[in-house]
Parts: sequence; structure tokens; C-alpha cells
Amino acid sequence: MPVEINILHQDEHLLVVDKPHFLPTTPGGTYIQESALVRLRNHLDLPDLIPMHRLDRMTAGVLLLSTNPETRGKYQVLFEKRQVQKEYECISAAAPAAGFPAVEFPAVVRNRMTKSRSYLLAEVIDGEPNAETRIELLRTFDGGTHDGGAARRALYRLEPHTGKTHQLRVHMASLGLGIVNDAFYPELLDKAPDDYSKPLQLLARGIRFVDPISKQPVEYRSRLELGEAHPA
Repeated sequence: MPVEINILHQDEHLLVVDKPHFLPTTPGGTYIQESALVRLRNHLDLPDLIPMHRLDRMTAGVLLLSTNPETRGKYQVLFEKRQVQKEYECISAAAPAAGFPAVEFPAVVRNRMTKSRSYLLAEVIDGEPNAETRIELLRTFDGGTHDGGAARRALYRLEPHTGKTHQLRVHMASLGLGIVNDAFYPELLDKAPDDYSKPLQLLARGIRFVDPISKQPVEYRSRLELGEAHPA
């Protein structure tokens, strides 16, 4: 798989990396050797390495892994208690698709999401909300031509307050603002080979928390950029 992992930080407790698009966080299905976890274990000779959270295969950005089994639980508690703040960026249309109402930003999307193991997509269902995302419009730009005309696109900041599978992709699509190059939402496309020139325009930009060892606030930020926001 022609993608590289870059190390952002490493100490006796943590490894923080920039996971590229297309590379799974952990082994599964057809991706056994080709996962961030296996690559890093082999490359750095860290057999005890374990991810503290996961990023979808198609999402790039900051990934936090534990290198020390003795202190792993202290970091796991942060995630369990939602004491870790995550920030994402995505590229989508500058205005909702036809049939969707205008959106006033910043916007907060709350709904109830579910995903069964037997079904590829996450779904929004009736009931008490269990998923929440704050969405902020950062800037708009000319995304080139689309359907014969100029397409205005926008860079958005996403702050999930929960961590449901595909939450950010579903919440953007629910506003009529499906993320660029998303093959799942709002419409499931036929499965095709990975097109490395068209990654999903979703990036885990930053992660911050109070380190349970040093007791100091820390923040790790991705050095990657979404290509659609910086066209050649």
C-alpha cells in the first residue's frame, strides 16, 4: 500500500502518529500486515503497542497508541470518561445539496445512531440522541468544476462529543454536506479499487487532554493537509 506513517511524538508511554488515508488502524478482513498497528510494531520493534482509539481506514490524521502496558490503563480511562478532546477537518460543498435547508454555523447535530455488524452503513434512528458533533465553517474556496459549473467548497472544523462509528460522515451528510470522496454517505457507491488520488477529505487534525503521568495539558496536531483545500 503506497502510503507512509509519520511519527509526531514518542516517549516511554505513548506513540503519536499521523495515520495516512487508506491504511486501517488495526488488522482485519483483507488487511492483515497492512495496518498501522502491525507496521509500527514491526518498524519500531514495539510488540506491546496498542491503539488507544481508532480511525476509520479512509480517515487520516492523529492516532494515539500506548507503548507501555503498565501505564496503558491511565490513558484508557481518559477515553472512557470522554476527557479527550478531538478535532477534525473535512472538505464538503459550501452549501447544502438540493432539498436540504440552509445551515447556520456553528451548528450542532444531535441524533441517535446505530450500526449493526451485519450492515455496512451506520443509520440514524428515532430515539434518545447518542451522537453529537459541533460543526464550524472555516473558509470557502473554489473547488474547480463540477457538473459543468464552478463548485464552491468549504473547509469545516468538526468537534465530536461522542464517538460513534462513521459519526462525522453521517452528520455531515444529514445536513446535505456529504464529505468529498465519501463512497458511503449520503449514497453507498459500488465497491471499487482504492483510488489513492481521491482520498476521503476527512482529517483528524488534533487531540488534547491532561496527561495522566505528567499532569500537564498536552496537544498533538496532524501535519497532514487535505488535498482538496490546497489544489495543485
